[in-house]
Amino acid sequence: MNFNSFFIIILFFSTSSCYTGKVTPLADLPSSLKEASAIEKTKNSDLLWTIEDAGNKNNLYALNSKIEIVKNLEIENAQNNDWEDLTSDNFGNIYIGDFGNNSKKRENFTIYKITNPEKATDLTTAEVISFTLPKKMESEDFESFFLYNDYFYIFSKSDKDCKLFKVPNRKGDHEANYIAEVKLDGKHTKVTSADISDDGKTVVLLNHERLWKITDFKSDNFFDGKVKSLAFEHDSQKEGVVFIHDNEVLITDEKTKHEGGKIYDFIF
Repeated sequence: MNFNSFFIIILFFSTSSCYTGKVTPLADLPSSLKEASAIEKTKNSDLLWTIEDAGNKNNLYALNSKIEIVKNLEIENAQNNDWEDLTSDNFGNIYIGDFGNNSKKRENFTIYKITNPEKATDLTTAEVISFTLPKKMESEDFESFFLYNDYFYIFSKSDKDCKLFKVPNRKGDHEANYIAEVKLDGKHTKVTSADISDDGKTVVLLNHERLWKITDFKSDNFFDGKVKSLAFEHDSQKEGVVFIHDNEVLITDEKTKHEGGKIYDFIF
């Protein structure tokens, strides 16, 4: 079964094309992935990609339509300090965001570029893009980003406010450019993953219990757009989100003792 068939099944399980708050379980993630922290789908590919976060291997995993691991790439020149999110470009390259910072003591953050991972061998190397925050800014924890117009847009993880930064997609060391911040609706507002639709018109920010949908932005200050909070009828440690249609995403959560470790469909 290819992913076209997989998405037909998704549509079969979806009860309507409008927002209901319903998060539909589609499959269990492989049991070996206990802390899957991201999900990404590149253009013109039938694979889904994922990683694990701090304390796990510096490996990038590809899943087929049966949600089986079919590629396991070790990144030999990378270290998994705290891998948190994935994004990709129009050429099928994958980018790993190593910018988790629970202690808020990190000064240097890293993005690893994996060139054409579908054709990579089991052991590969990454191009390294690193960044620091603007001078005199306090350190931030990050779990989410996406690539848009050749810039990475990186969102902070905080219950107080969500800060937005951008970093150029160029090898080397950079100082991140601070754009704006916003107080998101909801009791818990820590953003754990982000994505932008293929048409560039919709941004989504993920939390354990909701999705924030951002539209009608006129610049890369996405917070100037319309921000709508979409609460789930489901609460788990959700860590990854990726668009599969302009109004539909796949979501993953981490496995706990009693739940999680699944891939879900969500239509809004």
